[in-house]
Amino acid sequence: MDTDQNPKAKEKKTVGPSSTSAYRDPHYWDERFSSEEHYEWLKDYSHFRHLIQAHVKPGSSVLELGCGNSRLSEELYKDGITEITCTDLSAVAVEKMRENFSYKGYKEIKVLEADMLDLPFSSECFDVVIEKGTMDVLFVDSGDPWNPRPETVTKVMAMLEGVHRVLKPDGIFISISFGQPHFRRPFFNAPKFTWSFEWITFGDGFHYFFYISRKGRRSLNCEESCEKHEQPSSINLLHEELESEDYIFRMNIDM
Repeated sequence: MDTDQNPKAKEKKTVGPSSTSAYRDPHYWDERFSSEEHYEWLKDYSHFRHLIQAHVKPGSSVLELGCGNSRLSEELYKDGITEITCTDLSAVAVEKMRENFSYKGYKEIKVLEADMLDLPFSSECFDVVIEKGTMDVLFVDSGDPWNPRPETVTKVMAMLEGVHRVLKPDGIFISISFGQPHFRRPFFNAPKFTWSFEWITFGDGFHYFFYISRKGRRSLNCEESCEKHEQPSSINLLHEELESEDYIFRMNIDM
């Protein structure tokens, strides 16, 4: 039962796996979601709501990748964005999310079990695709961040190709991540993509990145487009800011 339904219910403290490789294991997520009611990666909606509202309008068809037990889609729905499809690789997460939305009367939101590397949707069918911390899973154990392992590159490109395909000609891809722009740029700016590449930061102490890619808007001067928003000169990993983000501490991040 969702804690919003029962105020007295206590959510169990999230405990990360013994190794980062578990984040790529569907069984880990099934087990975790079976007992965990809610967890937000990379801050909750209130921290970037102003950015969402600037780019996503009511009436937009939205696809959320890797919904897990996040309340992102629920918050979008409350803001009038009701044409939402959520996907997750975990059957447990999907079933619990369906039960939650049904209980709360959010009948318009669809929840499907799907792999983000092989999206089961027709081409050009969504106005917006959003992922929050989901793509970061693909970078677990990726090796040198300047030169990721070939298997990492293959998976990230498969995800981005799928997102690009399902977006409408003028669609927007929003990626919320702690991955820095100089590590993400080579993927987003692959020649096969027609989208632009911009970012905005949010958060206190530790800066998270809100990437915005507009399909069909790629600049002829890519470097100028990529640097539209100023990158922080430094990023401080504050323990008090990140102590609940066990995922981040278990990632191999080269600062």
